Amino acid sequence: MGTLLVIAKAPVAGRVKTRLTPRFAPEQAAELARAALEDTLAAVLATPAARRVLVLEGLPGPWVPEGIEVVPQCAGGLDVRLAAAFAQAEGPALLIGMDTPQVTPGLLARGLDFGGADAWFGPADDGGFWALGLAEPDPELLLGVPMSVGHTGREQRRRLTASGRAVRDLPELCDVDEPADAARVAAASPDTRFAALYDGMCAVAR
Repeated sequence: MGTLLVIAKAPVAGRVKTRLTPRFAPEQAAELARAALEDTLAAVLATPAARRVLVLEGLPGPWVPEGIEVVPQCAGGLDVRLAAAFAQAEGPALLIGMDTPQVTPGLLARGLDFGGADAWFGPADDGGFWALGLAEPDPELLLGVPMSVGHTGREQRRRLTASGRAVRDLPELCDVDEPADAARVAAASPDTRFAALYDGMCAVAR
């Protein structure tokens, strides 16, 4: 069944989702980050997998549910940290972040099914990617890829195809980075913790 990896930051005010300010106070941004992470981990728990691992920058809290292993992120750039995250898996793995609270168990299960595919790629609408699945994890596929720029996704997918791997695509999703992203994701996924918290914060602000 493979390993599900979630790379994330602990939801600490002033250190996470800072681009949601000044629309939201740092404490509110951290609360939204926590809700997004809780939604993500709930989807992970509901997905059949051999292991479920949270690769965390910071200290775990009560928002980590039973059934989730927690390991610390290594130091270095994002490409290095993603490569190291895949080292936690001893076989097929799908890695996602904490920025897509709208993710579903169905999508995650699809990304762990490597029948006829060597890799899965989930593009984000900001030019990055929200998911990367590898039947055989290889750090060299990530190291040196420019991260957090408009062509990150294009370059990462090119790395996969250039290696000779058969790549299949997951649906494009919106990463929650900016206030407009938060509004879009909350509207599209109203049953999530994230949407309930976002809507409550906006109602109070009116």
